Amino acid sequence: MFRKSSMPVIDMIKAKATDSSVAKQIFNKVPEVTIFFWLIKIMCTTIGETAADFLNVNLNFGLVNTSIVTGILLAIVISFQFRAKKYIPSLYWATVALVSIFGTLVTDNLTDRLGVPLETSTIIFSILLGLTFLWWYLKEKTLSIHSIYTKRREAFYWLTILVTFALGTASGDLISEGLGVGYLHTGILVAVVVAIVAIAWRMRLNPVLSFWIIYIMTRPFGASIGDYLSQPTKYGGLGLGVTITSLIFIFGILAIVTYLSITKRDVIDKETKEKHEKEIAEDEKKGGLLQTAIVLLIFIVFGLIGYHYQKAALQKAESASVIAGQTFATKLGDLSQFQIITQDTLDTLNRGDQSGATTRISDLEYAWDTNEAILKPKDLATWTMIDGKIDTVLRELRAVHPNPATEKTALQALLQVLK
Repeated sequence: MFRKSSMPVIDMIKAKATDSSVAKQIFNKVPEVTIFFWLIKIMCTTIGETAADFLNVNLNFGLVNTSIVTGILLAIVISFQFRAKKYIPSLYWATVALVSIFGTLVTDNLTDRLGVPLETSTIIFSILLGLTFLWWYLKEKTLSIHSIYTKRREAFYWLTILVTFALGTASGDLISEGLGVGYLHTGILVAVVVAIVAIAWRMRLNPVLSFWIIYIMTRPFGASIGDYLSQPTKYGGLGLGVTITSLIFIFGILAIVTYLSITKRDVIDKETKEKHEKEIAEDEKKGGLLQTAIVLLIFIVFGLIGYHYQKAALQKAESASVIAGQTFATKLGDLSQFQIITQDTLDTLNRGDQSGATTRISDLEYAWDTNEAILKPKDLATWTMIDGKIDTVLRELRAVHPNPATEKTALQALLQVLK
């Protein structure tokens, strides 16, 4: 005789359904948001920029090849991240670093290769981020990172992270370069915004909204810190250089990640998960949608006011620099300062002083970036063409194994368009 089961059929079906549902779930795949989270995120931002520059410039890969290599590495690492059943600090932060690089390169390709204005890129990525959030919320009913315990939510999470890095790059570059505010002042401005949002969070601003605003803002903040540390002292930096700055941040990331891997301080356990779920449920009853609308309106209004104010200041500065009746060979106006630096670099290279030429070309990079906000609006096509030739010169002179012949060819080609 068959042994009769003590479990009713209906209970067996429910049990199987429950087991199937649990099987689709995973442990929370993201870390708890602590001070360590923000420290690593900011350092990853800087590493993202310096790593992209190293591949693009020092190894002379170029923007396209750098994007391809980074894209392949990201695809490999993120596949391991998705296969993991729980949060692994080293794997998670490696994925963040590569997303940081790739997100930055997306904006750089649009700006440098396709000539898309930073204003347009900022608007596009803002809309894409809004649509990503809307899609995520309609499917999951929450945007909290404390609820990333299904594959679909993890997919939404990483898509959002990618768009935030692209948006952070576009908006940060627009403020610092496009509007001529500079990296240091941009960093200070962003730090003030982050502080205001953090205070508002303490005063009961929706935590999910607060998190994503600060996450976006830490991208230009991290870039500003890296730029300040690496720039020569004569340009207002600390003069540590890109290599030393990168090493400091790499060791900093490794130290914190090792500490977290040992202590498990940022792991979201079952008790913490249940606590967050209750907090999420409570926060969703406190007008999160209304708060989001108000905060977005504030950002748009103050952003437009600041944009038009700075644009007017740049136009005034441009008008003051124009000499009545004077004509110039290029549509960008007087480019003599760039021509002098380029010729001086070529003369230094002709004397066999490779180190001196590499140092001197940094003056060209700084001067060109500083004047971008005034020059670029005059004629985008001419500016993009010259900017491309300057990038070629920088890659040749900063290559790991520089070739004097190709360096001189690049400098001579740049001189031709600057005359």
